[in-house]
Amino acid sequence: MRTLLCLALAASACSGGDERTPWPTESPVGPVAPEPQREGDAEAGYTALVNAGYVGCGVPYSAYSQVFGPAPSEERLPGRDGVNAEMPYYMTAFDTASGINVVSPNCLQCHAESLNGELVIGLGNHTADYTQDIGDYAILSGALVTDPAEREEWQRWSDRMVAISPWIITDTVGVNPADNLAAVLFAHRDRETLAWSWQEMIELPPPVVVPVDVPPWWNMRKKNAMFYLAAGRGDHARIMMTASTLCVESVDQARAIDAYFPDVEAYLMTLEPPAWPFEVDGALAERGREVFESTCSRCHGTYGQSESYPNLVIGVDEVGTDQTLASGTSQFAGEFVSWFNESFFGELAYLAPAPGYVAPPLDGVWATAPYLHNGSVPTIAALLDSNTRPRFWTWSGNTSDYDQQAVGWHFTALEKGQDSAASDEERVRIYDTTHLGYDNRGHTFGDGLSDPDRAAVIEYLKTL
Repeated sequence: MRTLLCLALAASACSGGDERTPWPTESPVGPVAPEPQREGDAEAGYTALVNAGYVGCGVPYSAYSQVFGPAPSEERLPGRDGVNAEMPYYMTAFDTASGINVVSPNCLQCHAESLNGELVIGLGNHTADYTQDIGDYAILSGALVTDPAEREEWQRWSDRMVAISPWIITDTVGVNPADNLAAVLFAHRDRETLAWSWQEMIELPPPVVVPVDVPPWWNMRKKNAMFYLAAGRGDHARIMMTASTLCVESVDQARAIDAYFPDVEAYLMTLEPPAWPFEVDGALAERGREVFESTCSRCHGTYGQSESYPNLVIGVDEVGTDQTLASGTSQFAGEFVSWFNESFFGELAYLAPAPGYVAPPLDGVWATAPYLHNGSVPTIAALLDSNTRPRFWTWSGNTSDYDQQAVGWHFTALEKGQDSAASDEERVRIYDTTHLGYDNRGHTFGDGLSDPDRAAVIEYLKTL
């Protein structure tokens, strides 16, 4: 159920037609300039994040409660109201416009993760499983719903899950189909009214997911644009609230949700990365700082008292990483960009993807394994020495199984990829870099470092 309902949130957009100056639909490589943002109340934003029904539909609580009981204490959050006080952190119960109490995922479904036994809000979920067809589960859940009014709400949710399901199935556990989900939901929404259509109104590409690794929320304190391609421009809160695209039925409903999303954004701006929980060799880290600042800071910035971040998009030709996402796919393909920019969302925000990837801030980078935009590299050690990257690899999925030396997951390199797996369960646990969008090439900037300098940089990165 957790994976099934998370996909309601990952990303999307909506509509609202009026006369306005067209937004740009693409951006150049190079620096990303800041743009004005609305102010918000961080405390109110947290309350909305964990209690509000911004997805707009879900499974009737009467059905949910037949399968799931109260969450264990370690999965509960403070500041939740009513039945949500006993819900797991990634689920929210709320009343729909028709008065039916339903359960849906909230943003923490994809933007929180347990690390070394502690829940970290804002850390991308790197263990979620999107390899299954969620449409079948949505249909089966209807057997638990008998009340006519509740069944109508269930049908509304189920119809959408069935429609999006073929386009959001990933090849491997741990990567996220958010950008594909956004494109599918755009295609099923009227650009001007946001009304849902069972028949898509924009032609969809073949159902192949271009995977992404969920970045940490705390990076948004420094970033001037959202998404790996620096595509999310203008008002960030308006982009963030597009989780509602799954079930929002009108522009008026979207505006009601948008009214409190500047508060949600304000809360996200308060998040701090977790500190490295193990010992650090101070002298080695200081040496690593010097190497880092002479080798890596042009793209990733500096840290400490002289902190700076360049907000720099690096072209695919320079960075050399898998270019599938940057070649115009999912929500970043032409018609989907136009849909967003001409919709209700485009009143304040716009999509303008660049032909490259933003070099991210590295605050708390130790906690964000695996690495690169598609999660194809399991450790920082392998990121800084491309010759050691496994072509096929797997790991336990246990976020306490941490490699302190390599900084990332303990993983097992395999000789063969997914085609050699003995079962589907084994297959989806294999990260196969030969698949479209899953390549682990590029970012070879650390290859020229000596082994001692590389070890020093790794030690320094633990301190950020």
